[in-house]
Amino acid sequence: MLARSFFGQALKSVRSADEFLDVIYWLRQIIAVILGVIWGVAPLKGFLGIAIFCIINAGVLYVYFSSFQQIDEEEYGGTWELTKEGFMTSFALFLVVWIIFYTALHFD
Repeated sequence: MLARSFFGQALKSVRSADEFLDVIYWLRQIIAVILGVIWGVAPLKGFLGIAIFCIINAGVLYVYFSSFQQIDEEEYGGTWELTKEGFMTSFALFLVVWIIFYTALHFD
């Protein structure tokens, strides 16, 4: 039920600022888990993995709010504010998932 509600909010047009920022935050968390699993399974290491995560995470969300939602970024503090919304928590989650999967699959 919660997932259906979240994806319903993500796919419809924005109703309020809080709703929109919540969708951005949770999309980042989903992206972090998915990329963490992929990076852990495909033994990606080091700065390259971190850099690619940052580019994908920021890029996907930028495309989401600028092209899909077509919002006025200035209403939310500008493009930079939306791009960094929830980024550090998603980065931490990504690192934890990446480390767990990499360690579990590639160390004896």
